[in-house]
Amino acid sequence: MNHGHKGNHLGRTKEHRRALMRNLSAQLIEHKRIFTTLAKAKALRSYIEPLVTRAKNNTTHNRRVVFRYVQDKAAVTELFGTIAAEVGDRPGGYVRVIRTGFRKGDGAEMAMIEFVDFNKEYSAKEEKGGGRRRRRRGGKGKGKAATAAPTAETATEAAEEATEATEETATEVAETAEETTTEEASEADEASEESKEEDK
Repeated sequence: MNHGHKGNHLGRTKEHRRALMRNLSAQLIEHKRIFTTLAKAKALRSYIEPLVTRAKNNTTHNRRVVFRYVQDKAAVTELFGTIAAEVGDRPGGYVRVIRTGFRKGDGAEMAMIEFVDFNKEYSAKEEKGGGRRRRRRGGKGKGKAATAAPTAETATEAAEEATEATEETATEVAETAEETTTEEASEADEASEESKEEDK
């Protein structure tokens, strides 16, 4: 039984799987985008993400640790140079896996895995679409307090506007009532004058 064994074994022995991940990660670092099966792409994503995180801090120790996993000098140099600079302050999620359909020969599900920051066309579409804001986990409480304060201000402004509108309506009604009473009084005066003239 396969209880407690996390991760896909990919139908390979431990050493074969390690060699596969080394080769795939070196090729991904070199070409920035590769096509492989979906299972291998998902396994590669979890293999390479910690290496990119280490590459953001360029120290001798981190270079040696990454070299243990990749074992390709050119790939390590590229990772600590171009890729680390492009990744910048992104807090994870350095690669994306996109399904591309099924392989014709054996029907295996295929996928493309690429570095997020090296696909300018896809990134430009995300920026135009508004995109999602990145948040840190601890920042949610501050956001709630910040949104609560403007809501309270908006509520008080709305109450003031409603009060002003009510007062304006009351004044308009009073003015209309005065005008009607004045008109009625003047009509009544005219009518009484006409009746007096008729009596004479």
